[in-house]
Amino acid sequence: MDTPGDPEGPRPPEGDGPAANARETPNRLSREQLFVLISAASINFGSMMCYSILGPFFPKEAEKKGASNTVIGMIFGCYALFELLASLLFGKYLVQIGAKFMFVAGVFVSGGVTILFGVLDQVPEGPVFIAMCFLVRIGDAVSFAAAITASFSILATAFPNNVATVLGSLEVFSGLGLVLGPPLGGFLYQSFGYEVPFIFLGCIILLMVPLNMYILPNYEASPGEHSFWKLISLPKVTFIALVINSLSACFGFLDPTLSLFVLKKFNLPAGYVGLVFLGLALSYTISSPLFGLLSDKMPHLRKWFLVLGNLITAGCYMLLGPAPVLHMQSQLWLLVLMLVVNGISAGMSIIPTFPEILSCAYENGFEEGLGTLALVSGLFSAMWSIGAFVGPTLGGLLYEKVGFEWAAAVQGLWALTSGLAMGLFYLLEYSRRRRSKLQNILGTEEEQRALLPDENQS
Repeated sequence: MDTPGDPEGPRPPEGDGPAANARETPNRLSREQLFVLISAASINFGSMMCYSILGPFFPKEAEKKGASNTVIGMIFGCYALFELLASLLFGKYLVQIGAKFMFVAGVFVSGGVTILFGVLDQVPEGPVFIAMCFLVRIGDAVSFAAAITASFSILATAFPNNVATVLGSLEVFSGLGLVLGPPLGGFLYQSFGYEVPFIFLGCIILLMVPLNMYILPNYEASPGEHSFWKLISLPKVTFIALVINSLSACFGFLDPTLSLFVLKKFNLPAGYVGLVFLGLALSYTISSPLFGLLSDKMPHLRKWFLVLGNLITAGCYMLLGPAPVLHMQSQLWLLVLMLVVNGISAGMSIIPTFPEILSCAYENGFEEGLGTLALVSGLFSAMWSIGAFVGPTLGGLLYEKVGFEWAAAVQGLWALTSGLAMGLFYLLEYSRRRRSKLQNILGTEEEQRALLPDENQS
């Protein structure tokens, strides 16, 4: 838990309400806090299952319908582009719309469009199929942006002192969705065909709507005075946004490329391709709660997590192919090992970003409350979406032009650049703070020396 006045830990909002109750009883969950956790866990689990289910078999089906690898990458990438635009919009107007309404409406629409995705195989191949894929994917992106932006804001309001711990713990459910999505999707696809995986998951998402309508608390607040542009213009937030971009691009790159690479390189069936994705999702699921807890208990470690996590991720993507310059043979065990390590390094880097942005906002005069939390939530989702758009789009293009090995190496260079930039910023920040501290000490000593003659004369 962050200590009062700690500049590296986000300060809790003042006043009464659920946030104040969270500070008074930090060791025991209130009824409202428990309901918030259940609601957030449900959207994390369901949305990640729907997101990850496409990986093992959709690229193959899209190829049959006349879509190129570049177009497949754009279908994956457009999700993130429209999630970016929707996140900025929903983050700005969350207070006016209402966090609970935005959350429930997003879940409802997401379930509906997931079912629609299951009937796309009935659409004629060629441009019509491609256009419908884009339309359904865009609808899913907008609905998910609404639900996740509201979820982050509600969580930070209900748990003001333990943001990283709660977000890290809930990544268990995101990881479970990522873990279960590919193998479940591959199994249902092999057993029942294209439609069943999407209809099955869409119905599960729709069942979450009445549950969340009943249990989710309703938080109200006044709109804030600050904007996204003031938040993103803060230098520290800009560099953290670069880190978020690179990590989401690395994740998104795997969606349209990894399954095709594994199928062609190692001749694995679709069901086993889902198990390859398992290594990444499982390690991320296990490591995220640990890094969340450490980020809250020891805020000074966040900067190390951000930098080291990115550097390790860069190494993983260099070895994923591996990069041709390394002159190493592609091995299935090496690929799985790198995915496992990447899951750990991703948890190390991703979890501290939200509390770091939040603490920076509070330090620079942003008001404490749901308005600022909505801005930070929307910004986080938007920055993640930029990378998630560029990753699949650029990845699909590079895979088609230069192959998986070089494409993965390019993603690794992006992670390396953002990690080094973040590390350089922290070094400059440390140097500036140390210089300011020395100047304050020297100024205090000069004032004391100036007072000594006056005291001797008296």
